[in-house]
Amino acid sequence: MTLPPLLKRYLPPALIWAASWGLMLRVDAHVELANLVLLLVLAATLSTLWLPLLASMGLSLLAVLAFNWRFVSPERSMELQGWSHLWLLATMLALSWLVAVLLSRLRREADAARRHAEQADQLRALGQALRDSQSPVEAAALLQGQLDALLPTPAPLLLGSGPLPRENRVDEGQLLIGEPDEDQLAGLWACWRQGAPFGPGTGRHQELRAWYLPLRGRKASHGAALLILPDALHPDPELRAHAQSLCDQMGLALERQAAEQAARRAHDEAEGQATRNALLAAISHDYRTPLATIMGAASSLLEQGERQTPAQRQKLLATVLDETRQLSRMTDNTLQLARLESAGLQLRMDWEAPEEVVGAALRRVRQRQAQAAQRVRLRVASALPLLQCDAVLLAQLLDNLLDNALRYAPEGPIELLVRQESDGLLMAVRDRGPGVPPAARARIFEPFQRLEELDRERPDAAGSRRGAGVGLAACRAIAEVHGGSLRLRARSHGGTSFECRLPVQAPPALDSTMENTP
Repeated sequence: MTLPPLLKRYLPPALIWAASWGLMLRVDAHVELANLVLLLVLAATLSTLWLPLLASMGLSLLAVLAFNWRFVSPERSMELQGWSHLWLLATMLALSWLVAVLLSRLRREADAARRHAEQADQLRALGQALRDSQSPVEAAALLQGQLDALLPTPAPLLLGSGPLPRENRVDEGQLLIGEPDEDQLAGLWACWRQGAPFGPGTGRHQELRAWYLPLRGRKASHGAALLILPDALHPDPELRAHAQSLCDQMGLALERQAAEQAARRAHDEAEGQATRNALLAAISHDYRTPLATIMGAASSLLEQGERQTPAQRQKLLATVLDETRQLSRMTDNTLQLARLESAGLQLRMDWEAPEEVVGAALRRVRQRQAQAAQRVRLRVASALPLLQCDAVLLAQLLDNLLDNALRYAPEGPIELLVRQESDGLLMAVRDRGPGVPPAARARIFEPFQRLEELDRERPDAAGSRRGAGVGLAACRAIAEVHGGSLRLRARSHGGTSFECRLPVQAPPALDSTMENTP
């Protein structure tokens, strides 16, 4: 059974005094008066552990008077016989009061130490919550709970991780916890905007019976908290300082989050700008040669077409067509890479047969390089599972890999392997060319990177430098958006194998009515 607070506080000293008086009455005839005095002082000392200072001193005074009336000769009288009894009673009272004062001071210091320990635990718990949470706003409920524990009334909160709005209106960027009335909400907005506390002891609006505390960061405030003071409670500066520390910890976390978001946006903008600069550099450098070739062939046809033989005109037209296809290919890869790296990408996913994807890629290669495409050897396993994919993107991936193999391995067969493995479906393009130098393998899939080392090793490979260096980067992006991977593997007897692994999922079961449909 739980005792009421008042009874729990005053019952122990009452029992102590009752026990001491009972013992003194019982041993009165057997011990000297000085020993009885020690029992009374002991009772006064023990009762001070529970009683307030003034109550303990008053009770000690009453106990001394009662002791004089009952035990000091003449008994049952307040008269004193001689100075010895007076000094005895005075010394007993002074000793009781001195002990009461010392114990009261020790109790206050113990209470202060306990209160400081609780405040330190609150600050540590809030700091850990802010450190572990993805967003400081998630820890706002913990802050409110800690502020609620300081006072008997709930503490509304108004906070936000973004910039301060122009109008006093809670929108998506702010969070209001609690139910303040209109005046209290206006006070929270004013405290947030001014970044200064209001209320008793703050030097601002001290007539209020509440504290408005800002959530201060190093540079600005990021919200405000309201602590309503009960009418019977005297404002405690130490309590306000602790509440302000809690609020400041939240303000620093919100400011840190805002700084991280700004840094992330700046990083994204810098990456976007770097990509745009690289794209412009690639366009200005790599598009110039095919454009110049097209312009030269077109001007030659326009100005000297009548003096050229049909074979010469056919060669110039083939040059225009080949360079135009190359420009179109570079443009498609560049735009596709930009689209795949953009936020909110949505693929046109459907269940496709891998054989159809391979066929679409081969048709592209044959249309562009009919003679070179004869070197492609197919090794497609039977009974391949369906793929949930964007068939156009996967065909572009294989097309890019085959085009690279045909350009960088001008001799020998090119192998296109498709088979099912334990970790998914493997699509590999293998060649017996000079391979990729080890120093270039780490950056071969980065955008706008060309293997100029290979070009220097094979100066006779005309046209191998054409391209903006985005084909393999686009291939890797296509594999990753499908949940797969693309890696390079050097073959043991020379050459390179580009291996794309895609996850295989079980296709949805066909409806029985559809299966029976002719």
